[in-house]
Amino acid sequence: MFNKNLKLVIAALIIAYAVYQFMEGNIGNGISLILLSSIFIFLYFRNEIILLAFLKMRKQDLEGTKKWLDKIKNPDTALTQKQNGYYNYLNGIIFSQTNLTQAEKYFKKALKFGLNMDYDVAMAKLSLAGIAMQKRRKREATTLLNEAKKLDKQNMLSEQIKMMQQQLKKI
Repeated sequence: MFNKNLKLVIAALIIAYAVYQFMEGNIGNGISLILLSSIFIFLYFRNEIILLAFLKMRKQDLEGTKKWLDKIKNPDTALTQKQNGYYNYLNGIIFSQTNLTQAEKYFKKALKFGLNMDYDVAMAKLSLAGIAMQKRRKREATTLLNEAKKLDKQNMLSEQIKMMQQQLKKI
């Protein structure tokens, strides 16, 4: 909703006013203002629209997810690098249902910008492997599957990886 730099400016102003409140002896007001500023600092690192889009994705509402993501007008300037990675990751998941070429583009951009969790990177590589498999690029699919297998430390994707490896043998 707010620009990422505006969030930092608002947080700095609130902290400055909190320091003033501390100096005036209003400790309760100062603590409340520090807590309020922490919300803006948190939202600098975690974009509120992407958080809401993840909530919609969790409910399997792809149309709602797309609506939230469309509210971000210029993701290159409005988001930090990791947020941009998750923006592209969510778009890749949405487009993997309809347009594989577009989904592949989004997943590659997401990996380029970076994702915080190994599980998310593994999921993106697994999706790219599936797209490569459907486009008959066996070598690329095998490489991506092996990378996804290495990143899947909790074995949450092991069944999908095994299933895709069996399908690769048939190609």
